[in-house]
Amino acid sequence: MPVDAQIQGLLDLIASKNLPPHYLLAPPEARVAMEKSRAIMRGPEVPLARIEPLSIPGPAGTIPARLYAAGTGRPLPMLVYFHGGGWVIGSLDTHDDLCRRLAIASGCLVVAVDYRLAPEHKFPAPVEDSFAATRWIADHAQALGGDARRIAVGGDSAGGNLATVVALLARDQGGPALRFQLLIYPAVAKDFTLPSMKAYGEGFLLTMPGMHWFWNHYLRLNADARDARACPLLAPSLKGLPPALVATAEYDVLRDEGEEYARRLQAAGVPVRLVRHDSMIHGFATMSVVSRTLQIVTEWGRALREGLA
Repeated sequence: MPVDAQIQGLLDLIASKNLPPHYLLAPPEARVAMEKSRAIMRGPEVPLARIEPLSIPGPAGTIPARLYAAGTGRPLPMLVYFHGGGWVIGSLDTHDDLCRRLAIASGCLVVAVDYRLAPEHKFPAPVEDSFAATRWIADHAQALGGDARRIAVGGDSAGGNLATVVALLARDQGGPALRFQLLIYPAVAKDFTLPSMKAYGEGFLLTMPGMHWFWNHYLRLNADARDARACPLLAPSLKGLPPALVATAEYDVLRDEGEEYARRLQAAGVPVRLVRHDSMIHGFATMSVVSRTLQIVTEWGRALREGLA
């Protein structure tokens, strides 16, 4: 299928501005650029019953977070969400709109985690923050208005990577008990030989040079790419992980690795639903000006509701 017409319009608009790609910028400049680009991709602000800042104790200081709830009922099922941005860019604000919409669509209490970013804080710092935050949220679920028996992890791109790793760590380190994974075009392998990497490496927002830039900033050494906490596709076993929805995009360099991860989950006996969103590109989850995105986010919310029922 051709690229969604509304997304193509956004790509054309971005191209018309002749902005340098993020991989030619220093990380602080790239973060500002992402904030600006996301501002033109999101629709009107969606009001919620509760939006509250949180401060979570982490291994290297306080981890900022933000709580979203569409209703005031308690206790609510919970989604711990990790934003995308290649472990280098992205923030609570770039994914604020998506978290609001997921809270509405799922009925979940969503807690977005603002983990430390590379290159100032390289691997495994984002992993450590994400796991520590998930444990704290589970321990304080009742005070937050959530149900500790119904917790999911989720994220997009690098955030999807962190969600998969948190699920693995929770399995191997005694909890918390997780019920579901929402993995949105997750980055799970440092592999530039995959067909989707070659086919869609230019022209679709996330590029092959961009992925090189992200991985180079995130990892300390080449050997880190052999660590399953960085590349969860390398995990020796995926048995015993919570059920998952793995969402990929047709025109995305990360498509093939995400779909391979879903197949490995299935082979390990994990209930998994793999959905390739035709006509979509990497990053579409935060493009709420796109009609198809709104439909898909509603579908993800329904999957969360069912997975945490």
